Amino acid sequence: MPTSLLTERERTAVQAYLRLLHTVRAAFDAADGPPGASRPPVVPPSVLAEAEQALAAAGLRGNEEEFFGLLQSCRPHG
Repeated sequence: MPTSLLTERERTAVQAYLRLLHTVRAAFDAADGPPGASRPPVVPPSVLAEAEQALAAAGLRGNEEEFFGLLQSCRPHG
């Protein structure tokens, strides 16, 4: 399968999305505290804002099909 080279903005968008994904995964994997304990939001606003800005800068906001195609092309095969 041919791979394409990402532009710097596309690469930044993919990296920001992956950081967002890892942040959400870590929040769900964290051990539960006692009932009623105060918990931070699942995604800190700064992480979400970074992903939104990177997607917009790469022209990928609202174009999920193209963006997920980029993610697929970046995924190591094996």
